[in-house]
Amino acid sequence: MNSDDAELDLKKLEARTEELIHTCSFLKEENSSLRTRQDSLVAERAALIEKTELARNRIEAMITRLKSMETPQ
Repeated sequence: MNSDDAELDLKKLEARTEELIHTCSFLKEENSSLRTRQDSLVAERAALIEKTELARNRIEAMITRLKSMETPQ
């Protein structure tokens, strides 16, 4: 292997290393973005579950009141 071949291999290795560094940076940013999105969706889900539970409790209370109105006193 002559010095030109070694130099070419070194440049290829350098280019590949740069490519991997850029890919790693991109993936870190994407991962961070996905984690932020996941946190947002988890919070949204929790709020919807709470809202649904509140609605369920209100409906159950209304049903109880209606049933008590239809029984003879």
